[in-house]
Amino acid sequence: MLTPLQQQAVAPPSLCPVFDEARWLRVLFTISDTEQWLQEQQVQHLYHLPLKNHKKLLRKSWYLGASTLAHIVERHYYKISRHPATGKFTIDIPYIIAYIRDAFQQQPEPIPQSSNLQRVWDAGEPIGYDDKGNTVSVLTVVSDAAGRIITAFPGYINHPLI
Repeated sequence: MLTPLQQQAVAPPSLCPVFDEARWLRVLFTISDTEQWLQEQQVQHLYHLPLKNHKKLLRKSWYLGASTLAHIVERHYYKISRHPATGKFTIDIPYIIAYIRDAFQQQPEPIPQSSNLQRVWDAGEPIGYDDKGNTVSVLTVVSDAAGRIITAFPGYINHPLI
């Protein structure tokens, strides 16, 4: 017999198809195992880069995931011709990642009209060009409040990211 609280937590039987718990659990554990395997592959892939202090990119307070790195490369790496109106890094990928790692030492600042944070780090040498075509030495890294990196690009934020 279900308690009144349990009755409120699930849809009435007439509104749901038959729930196959065993199948649902198998799929859940398959997804979980796959997610763990992908996480291990991601870590190993980052370790193939000629970079010191790889672990600094994988800590919970500053986390660079594979999908985020793919986004950064696809959108902001000069060798990829997609997204022509965005800032582009003109340095090699290991340097981009090293600079993202190094940007963690900067104090995060709130982005106006957003719940995200930005860290702006000056590499001291040209790293690419901004969305207006100006050569820049500054890298902006956007993260959420928990430290998960969302994007990184050369230059400054010109409009709020939401």
